[in-house]
Amino acid sequence: MIRPSRGDPADHGHGTDKRGPASAVTTTGRGTDHRALLAAGVTIVLWASAFVVIRDAGEHISAGALALGRLATGALALGAFLLVSRQGLPPRAAWRGIAVSGVTWFGVYMVALNAGEQHIDAGTAALVINLGPILMALLGGWLLEEGFPPRLMAGLACGFAGAVLVGFGSSGEGSANPLGVLLCVLAAAGSAIGVVAQKPALRHASALQVTTFGNAIGAVVCLPFAGTLVGEVASAPAGTVLEVVYLGLFPTALAFSTWAYALSRTTAGKMGATTYLVPVLVVLISWLVLDELPAALSFAGGALCLAGVWVSRRRTREPAEEG
Repeated sequence: MIRPSRGDPADHGHGTDKRGPASAVTTTGRGTDHRALLAAGVTIVLWASAFVVIRDAGEHISAGALALGRLATGALALGAFLLVSRQGLPPRAAWRGIAVSGVTWFGVYMVALNAGEQHIDAGTAALVINLGPILMALLGGWLLEEGFPPRLMAGLACGFAGAVLVGFGSSGEGSANPLGVLLCVLAAAGSAIGVVAQKPALRHASALQVTTFGNAIGAVVCLPFAGTLVGEVASAPAGTVLEVVYLGLFPTALAFSTWAYALSRTTAGKMGATTYLVPVLVVLISWLVLDELPAALSFAGGALCLAGVWVSRRRTREPAEEG
């Protein structure tokens, strides 16, 4: 089990954090952190674009090879930026969370998601994959002691229902291959465990450090697909190779960094709830880029997703103090 470290002042780790201690902890002020909201917005947009790109690249590159190509590209970009910023290695206290998130989120999640969506239709995938934010909230409430705020739980339920409607609205036919369902369950669990592991790591290391080394660990996990990747890239169209590079630079290197930055300033449950915006944006991007006209059910689901995120992020007014 992953328990949040309370932060031992004597544990200075193996590297130097250039940011200072104030930026390594979650913001607890009452005001809205607009930079965190912007970072979360960048993440959601880029992750939504990834679903559209993966759909196209998957015609020429298999699930494991695609995950490795994406992670290897991301590792190179993040490693270069880490060297330029001179942040060094994360402190020792952050490594457990980084390792767990690297294996489960960067590694297992990406391979399982790519493979799962090759076996089941979009509606079933939406039903299973979007269990992830609910698992994040449950694990965060239990292991990170974030609690279970009623508004968050209601927003998650609403967002989940909307995501399922979007998925079924995008499905051409219903099919529930047991292997595909199992892979998507694995992906959902991997993302939830990864986020909950990442949260305490961000109390000791920067978002860039946590993302860089988590990505690198994920790439190592995917190394068994190296031979397949080389062979498939050699025969793939140039456009597909560029898609792999795009996935590595933007939905991986940039989006996972902005996610970590935002996560360090809010709860795992609330960050998970924001991912219900992804299905809405996927429908819009597919409409604009692939000329796929959304079904009426997708519009209804999108409205529910938006409502769910709004409810989960809405702040409860505190009663005025009596004086």
